[in-house]
Amino acid sequence: MSSIDTWLLNPAFHDYLAILKGARNGFVYGVKVRFPHAVVMSLLFGRGNWITRLQAILRATKEHAFSLAKFVSLYKTILLLQRKVNGGKERGCDTFIAGLIGGYVTFGDRSAVNEQIVLYVVSRVLASFLPRARTNNPTSSVLATEATVRPIPPDARYFSVFAALSWGAVMWLFKNRGETIQPGMFNSMTYLYRDSEVWTNLRTLLVVQQVTLDYG
Repeated sequence: MSSIDTWLLNPAFHDYLAILKGARNGFVYGVKVRFPHAVVMSLLFGRGNWITRLQAILRATKEHAFSLAKFVSLYKTILLLQRKVNGGKERGCDTFIAGLIGGYVTFGDRSAVNEQIVLYVVSRVLASFLPRARTNNPTSSVLATEATVRPIPPDARYFSVFAALSWGAVMWLFKNRGETIQPGMFNSMTYLYRDSEVWTNLRTLLVVQQVTLDYG
């Protein structure tokens, strides 16, 4: 084992190197998630020439990747500081405090990318309150460790109600209060439900969209 590997595997440095590894993973994950999404959205709704669209794709990918890298490293840093203040022990509220501060610093400034990330997170938080399906998998009780906990899907009956209410609500909002819907979703819904009302011939019915709307 090389001296570098010995240093990297030294338990005394683990928590500090975990911050670096967290930043790396956040950056990589941000690129993997945002780049294909940005490409698809640019093809469907993008404006301008291909150079302009490519710049928008790279800009969104960069913002997403650096934001996740920043949040993960900040979150881990705050957790570490709290443990040191509390004699090496992690309290139950430490993760919430670290997430609270990290979320405010990283995602507190409104941008299209930040808004999408926050809405993604809040939808998962709300869905977590759905009753879970019965399973033999351990839950996040005091008897389970982080390594043994596995996600449990929602109970199918409650999920059906949740899905129905979600779609009923968003369709009503789109019709009556469209200005309150997140822009990316509004663009998608416009393409699906309003643009599909317009055609002049077989080509514009099945092959191409008749008009190019401003999806700003």
